[in-house]
Amino acid sequence: MRNNTVRGIFYLALGVFVFSLQDAIIKKVSGSYALTEVVFIRSVVAMPILLAMVQREVGWRAIFSPQLWPMAMRAAILYLSYIAYYMAFPALPLADAVALYFTVPLFVTALAGPFLHEPSDRRVWLAVLVGFAGVMVMLQPSRRIFEPAALLSLLAAATYGLSMLMARKLGTSESATVMVFYQNVMFFSGSMATALALWGLGIVHAAHPSLSFLVRPWVWPAAYDALLMCTCGIVSTAGMMLLTSAYHVAKASVVTPFEYTGIMWAPLWGFLFFDEIPRLTTLAGAALIVGAGLVALHTTRTKNMTVQSTTNR
Repeated sequence: MRNNTVRGIFYLALGVFVFSLQDAIIKKVSGSYALTEVVFIRSVVAMPILLAMVQREVGWRAIFSPQLWPMAMRAAILYLSYIAYYMAFPALPLADAVALYFTVPLFVTALAGPFLHEPSDRRVWLAVLVGFAGVMVMLQPSRRIFEPAALLSLLAAATYGLSMLMARKLGTSESATVMVFYQNVMFFSGSMATALALWGLGIVHAAHPSLSFLVRPWVWPAAYDALLMCTCGIVSTAGMMLLTSAYHVAKASVVTPFEYTGIMWAPLWGFLFFDEIPRLTTLAGAALIVGAGLVALHTTRTKNMTVQSTTNR
């Protein structure tokens, strides 16, 4: 069991590292290409890889699931989440965008009660309040440096948290690879539909960099940029495999806190590739968010262990 725990932590930390590379790539191309084009190319590359994974794990017939509509709804929510997350990149330093996104555990805690009827004790809610205090430190809404695109990262975190709760319900009957396959299908069709809708409405320019990233027309990418976008498809699939493996070989309550290792990579890529130096408020706010998230996770895990011990008696 100990070896499995170490292996699970390694898989998860490596998966988070791999996904952080995708964030850096998407920020790199966000000034020249449309977000929908980037997501479309990523989805096309990932599709055959995911089909092979589904066949290996559960067989292709599992795609035709009676849970089609719930999985499609979850995939649509994830599409909104990732679009909002990526839209923040052109307007925010990478460290800010990623740190704000790491409020996901706080949104999961807040939504678990009304969505799954899982009550949380006062310590968990206190952790949630501290985490959102960290958000306010980063946003600095009383100063002129507030960037509205920060709200996109928070929207991404909230919708992603909702999708995680939906996955918890679906996970009892559906495999992770099938859910990810539907997610990729939604990214493929959603990006194409969004681009066609914007083109049909004649919306091709915007002043704000986040909106410009969304509405910009598609263009034929340069060879190097096309390679970067195709790499996103491989990177995202590899990251998904690592994260799935992590939760498969070790307990979720043990490996989940290591999701926060992603906080390390965003400032590093921002500094190396985009000459971004994190502000002190970014570091302080991120520390509060991470600390609050870890407390919420630890308190929930302890409570679950207590309930399980009582039940076993």
